[in-house]
Amino acid sequence: MARTSPPLSIGIDFGTTNTVVALAGGDGPAEAVTFRHGDADLKGFVTALCYWQERSGGKLTNRVEGGPFAMDQLMAGGGAQRFIQSFKSFAASASFKDTRIFGQTTRFEDLLVAFIQTLQRHAGRDLGFASARVQIGRPVRFAGGNPDEALAMQRYRAAFGRLGLDAARYVYEPVGAAFFYARALDRDATVLVADFGGGTSDFSVMRFTRRDGRLAAEPLSHAGIGIAGDSFDYRIVEAMVSPALGKGSDYRSLDKLLTVPNRYYANLARWHQLAMMKSNGDLAGLRDLEKVAVEPDKLRRFIDIIDYDLGLALYRAVSDAKVTLSAADAAEFRFAAEDVAITGRITRADFEAWIAADVARIGATVDEALARAGVRESEIDRVFLTGGTSFVPAIRRLFTDRFDEARLTHGDQFESIAYGLALIGREPDAERWAA
Repeated sequence: MARTSPPLSIGIDFGTTNTVVALAGGDGPAEAVTFRHGDADLKGFVTALCYWQERSGGKLTNRVEGGPFAMDQLMAGGGAQRFIQSFKSFAASASFKDTRIFGQTTRFEDLLVAFIQTLQRHAGRDLGFASARVQIGRPVRFAGGNPDEALAMQRYRAAFGRLGLDAARYVYEPVGAAFFYARALDRDATVLVADFGGGTSDFSVMRFTRRDGRLAAEPLSHAGIGIAGDSFDYRIVEAMVSPALGKGSDYRSLDKLLTVPNRYYANLARWHQLAMMKSNGDLAGLRDLEKVAVEPDKLRRFIDIIDYDLGLALYRAVSDAKVTLSAADAAEFRFAAEDVAITGRITRADFEAWIAADVARIGATVDEALARAGVRESEIDRVFLTGGTSFVPAIRRLFTDRFDEARLTHGDQFESIAYGLALIGREPDAERWAA
């Protein structure tokens, strides 16, 4: 009798910065879906959307692109555009009900559906969502000051349901990473998994055992916090960029000197919201303030960054400086575009002072995960770190101070979660891994 092939299993790691989709069929390894962009095959699809309008036959038609192709459209310019990045950060926000894009009300679910549809189109093949076992990653704690987990999951289910994925399983992201890592274990182990994303840092303590040749796992605890790579970017923006754009400066109102409201710079620091300043009244407010500002050139720089859609280039400069500081004691911050130029030197000591409170809160969350699991640091056999922020020296020290270097290991910083999610779907007890 012919052997029946197991159904295709798909893992979707919908990330704040990048999204990765992995496929696992039969008994082979999981493989990431690649996206051809220029001369490169990309495994990560940037979590971004660009909306614009095209005129055809005298009629305006709304268009949308996703991933790196959204960035291409943004850089090409020409006409009105709305660029939205890292919109996963809105998922658990009750204050974010919708946004207006060319007169149409657009909810979080609409953004997510449009994004996944563009991802599928650029995959160059039918991903087989309808007939596959699908596991979707979710953070232990969603990003935001007061995240509403029930609301976020309601939005996830509504969006993925519209894509035909009503039966999809939702798995904590560090659990996906843990499953991928644990396949290489040659003995029973208690493992702390630390997953550093763009918007959240998530931790799981898992007990792995081998039974009859199969991997078995017992989740002991989960903990998470809405602080991660984007938060560290925020600290650089706050210290290096915002003052050059007028934060803390004054404007004249009748016979008084008043300080430019900080709320404009909160929008700047939350870089995924920068594009929305064109439509929410903030840009008009900055134009009015420029006319009465004591240092109008600074506000002019801020206005130009919004007007010319320079947010993407600005945050690339911020990210480049952060990456440099992971390997060097200092970095030269340089941003120049249109008529805007911001430069300065950042030492690692400066950067670590700026992020010290964030690192302390991440450390407290690690302690929370251990306490919930009822295990001591000495009882953790292995620590599995994944995500680009795990290479920041201050984060690395956070773990070497608690666990000796020999217990630490790194996974693929982009694909390990998606691989693990896809592999979980092949398990006969896959439902046990769901959040």
